[in-house]
Amino acid sequence: MLRSSSKRVGERMILVCLQAAAVLSVVITIGIVISLVVPAIGFFREISLVDFFTGTRWTPTFANPSYGVLPLIVGTMWTTAIGLIVAVPLGLGAAALLSEYASSRVRRIVKPILEVLAGIPSVVLGFFALSFVAPGLLKGLLGIEVGTFSVLAAGIVLGIFIIPTIASLSEDAMSAVPDALRQGSAALGANKMTTTLKVVFPAALSGIIAAVVLGISRAVGETMILAIAAGNQAQIIGDPRQGAQTMTGYIAQAATGENSPGSLAFNTLFAVGLTLFAVTLLVNVISIRLVRRFREAY
Repeated sequence: MLRSSSKRVGERMILVCLQAAAVLSVVITIGIVISLVVPAIGFFREISLVDFFTGTRWTPTFANPSYGVLPLIVGTMWTTAIGLIVAVPLGLGAAALLSEYASSRVRRIVKPILEVLAGIPSVVLGFFALSFVAPGLLKGLLGIEVGTFSVLAAGIVLGIFIIPTIASLSEDAMSAVPDALRQGSAALGANKMTTTLKVVFPAALSGIIAAVVLGISRAVGETMILAIAAGNQAQIIGDPRQGAQTMTGYIAQAATGENSPGSLAFNTLFAVGLTLFAVTLLVNVISIRLVRRFREAY
């Protein structure tokens, strides 16, 4: 009886801790939103939303300032798109290899090595893009004319940065597919590749979508790779070989203490940060709908 009572007390304490963790997460999120919204309101009192989102010049620190955030958004879209072009095929290929083809011994060795890539500091990858990918790989080996700073080099390394996220989560989703589906496919005469592409992938689609969306969120929010390798020239580009500035790159550049707190130039940090938060939130909302739509229950 005493043991049962102490067990209930322990369970209640665990439940209280879990509830506190959930509440704390909500409170922190609300605090982040408030810390962005309050200064951003001061900014949008002086700069209209139309000018902010449709303007094509971003020069908040110039003598004749302009506050059109479109160049930063375009730069972010370029690097994210290039990163996904690199990361999605490689990540899903690695996931399929580990889940469907590799032996348990190979999986135990390769998967931790793949996940170590996620632990490399992004500033190191930024210098890797600046010192090797742009001059050595793109310009030297492939003969592509790129400048010191380029969206292409930054996007490629950004894709390398998010490969472990996509590969690891996708592999978990594919490994969770029941073996009965694979056995049924083999019984109908399908080979390994057909089973992987037409049975395992569709069955794990919700998990794969979640992995890709998390990769998108990481790509949109990544700072140091883009701040170092993409450049700091805010311009709308049509060629990824050129340099451009992203939203996170601008925040990293501007948050150096040069602008006095409360000034319009200082509040641009919060306006851009709020825009970045809204983009990430929109991506997550879309992902939740897609995951619910394609979720399979076994």
